Amino acid sequence: MPPVFRLWTALTGLIALSSCEPVHTAPAHTAPVHTAPIHPMASQVQDVLPPAAPPRPPALTAQLTELVAGIDPIATPPRTRHLRPDGRPLYANRLLLEGSPYLRQHAHNPVDWRPWGDEAFADAQRLGRPVLLSVGYATCHWCHVMEEESFEDPEIAAFLNDHFVCVKVDREERPDVDAVYMTAVTALTGRGGWPMTVFLTPDRQPFYGGTYFPAREGDRGSGRAAFLPLIQLIHEKYSTDPAEAQHAAERLSAEIQRRMAPPISTVDHIPDVGTFAKAAAHFGSRSDPTYGGLTGAPKFPSSMPVRLLLRLHQRTGHQEPLDIARLALDQMAAGGLRDHLAGGFHRYSTDAQWRVPHFEKMLYDQGLLALAYLDAWQVSGLGRDAKVARGILDDALANLQSPEGAFYSALDADSASPTGEKVEGWFYTWTPAELTAVLSADDAALATEWFGAVPAGHVDGRSVLHTPQTLTDLSTARRQPPEVLQQRLDTLSATLLQARSLRPPPLRDEKVVTAWNGLLISALAKAGHLLGDPAYTREAARAADFLWTTLRVDGRLHRIWTGTPRQTAMLEDHAFLAAGMLDLFEATGDPLWLTRARTLTQDVDTHFADPVHGAWFRTPADSEALLVREKPDRDGAVPSGTSAHLMNLLRLHALTTDDTYRAQADAGFVALSPILSRAPAAMSETMVSLDWRHSRVYEVAIVVPEEGDPEPMRRAVAQSGSLHHVLVMVRGDPTALQAEVPWIEGKVARDGQVTAYVCEGGTCQAPTTDPETVLAALSRSPS
Repeated sequence: MPPVFRLWTALTGLIALSSCEPVHTAPAHTAPVHTAPIHPMASQVQDVLPPAAPPRPPALTAQLTELVAGIDPIATPPRTRHLRPDGRPLYANRLLLEGSPYLRQHAHNPVDWRPWGDEAFADAQRLGRPVLLSVGYATCHWCHVMEEESFEDPEIAAFLNDHFVCVKVDREERPDVDAVYMTAVTALTGRGGWPMTVFLTPDRQPFYGGTYFPAREGDRGSGRAAFLPLIQLIHEKYSTDPAEAQHAAERLSAEIQRRMAPPISTVDHIPDVGTFAKAAAHFGSRSDPTYGGLTGAPKFPSSMPVRLLLRLHQRTGHQEPLDIARLALDQMAAGGLRDHLAGGFHRYSTDAQWRVPHFEKMLYDQGLLALAYLDAWQVSGLGRDAKVARGILDDALANLQSPEGAFYSALDADSASPTGEKVEGWFYTWTPAELTAVLSADDAALATEWFGAVPAGHVDGRSVLHTPQTLTDLSTARRQPPEVLQQRLDTLSATLLQARSLRPPPLRDEKVVTAWNGLLISALAKAGHLLGDPAYTREAARAADFLWTTLRVDGRLHRIWTGTPRQTAMLEDHAFLAAGMLDLFEATGDPLWLTRARTLTQDVDTHFADPVHGAWFRTPADSEALLVREKPDRDGAVPSGTSAHLMNLLRLHALTTDDTYRAQADAGFVALSPILSRAPAAMSETMVSLDWRHSRVYEVAIVVPEEGDPEPMRRAVAQSGSLHHVLVMVRGDPTALQAEVPWIEGKVARDGQVTAYVCEGGTCQAPTTDPETVLAALSRSPS
């Protein structure tokens, strides 16, 4: 840790802070229930003020009281253990007025939480108090643990209410706020995670922070910072020497600005193809040769950029990138990271074998992994990749889709066990006895063998379903044909899925995030085109149309929908939704999607571009001014909006021939050249875009006459293995499309048959009605 930041760390006597995502430490203990004194007017809900909280404006008190009085504790049990005799919550804070599911989870804590905003910091200034900033999200397991241990604890809550102004932020709604203060935490501790716990001055400068803290000393073993003594010590030091806290905050803020300021490029050319060799060497040296992914644990699917490796294989013809990608894909699909009954994927694996996951399901993982398996199917032609992609999308459609067609954010890791206790992964895991109770004896034995169930279990005495052997191995061991076994396995899996659906389901975060929906729209549209399943395309269009018509208000896209649109959209929201629109255009040929994609791309240029140093900021120019205006130059669990926008620009150039798009992309590559040259693996999705920029890109038009069947030609394009082409489906007269796609002028169906045109840079091969000719034309190396 830099010496400049040792002051506040020394105050607690701690150098290393624990992460929010400790991988399978002891299970969270169940805190004792604190019985609140019965208020004489409790049944009439006349007092909802948390303990030791400052008085509220009368209008706010009346509003919160009315909302609490309207709660039906049977229909919607309050998320708190502090209850009145009639079952209504004893306390309510300002988060009850918020739309975020995560913030509303904390609305009845005894902590007097406030949302991020000027009012909270003005009150901190008026009261002379520091601000406790707690950042998390609705399906974060360790956020729930810290809530139960600390934020539901009356003693801790009263101390916080008496000495701090407490602010809650949903990191999924405000990733800009999260990024700034996570930079502070990593500067102080060398690591990050959620829940994120940061202490700020009233002018929003951080002076101390960490992630998860157990409530009291010894709660989770020795050597961990405990929350109650920490807040007591910070209050003491802040109240006796606020100037020193301010000094530490100024130094830490300067460090945040230094770390988040992207390097300024001193070159005037885009990175060359040598950058790809550096990226390949990086992943080749760090890949796990046995289980795939990066070496060690925990293992995140996003940490092994399969899409880039597949393109490096195509570019060079080298086998190693393909082998690394294939091993990761196959091991992830076989492990417990994958939900083998429903088809989707959990967040990450806690071990090196992909066996025991952290059980939350995030929408963005479903979109990204479906796209990766679809790319792999294009390159390798293996049916198992298509099957995995279908499973991911079917699970999202069944369990994450809203009635309006958009997609919710996540499913929680925790679920209720038969005792009513919340247990991570209980919904997804099985014991041998549970398998036997649902299946016949023979099928239970087969399921136990196939899914690797063991009497001791893998987590808390329960087994995580995974497939430790291939179907061929199982067929040999059982001396049964693979097709017979597969049919049995499909049948018993459906039976298990039906039985599992009767369990109390995990909490679903019913928040619609534009960026994450854009990822799933892309995956659905691509699957509809590549796998020849128009049902996927229809669902992609339904989601995209909802986002466009509902979350675009007065010409500005919004990031969040929870019944109403909220939060002006960020760079990634525009970029991922525009990518989904482009994928829908290629899948359908409907110019509506291309027009909308161009509008969103123009919005990025208008509101996010850096006119001085190039590239794009994460937040629009008219957004709230934070300590730093972030300019994304890294990919994380989700690719940066920068990476996605670069690919959109290149695809739009190929479709429209408008050189402005290519010029904007090239300027972006130049601005990012310092990070791409030094550490290309940090922006693997930007490297995917750079690969496109240095590749032979084909323009493909399929002209479909009335009554014509485009399926054979579409299938030829899909099966060509090409990852470097744009596709335009023209039905009937192409005139209507010419304004958007000039190069389709004069391209008509020959002799009343479906006709394909394969072009490169405006030069076209002879039109053909033979799918095999198209297949051969698109199968050449992209370099």
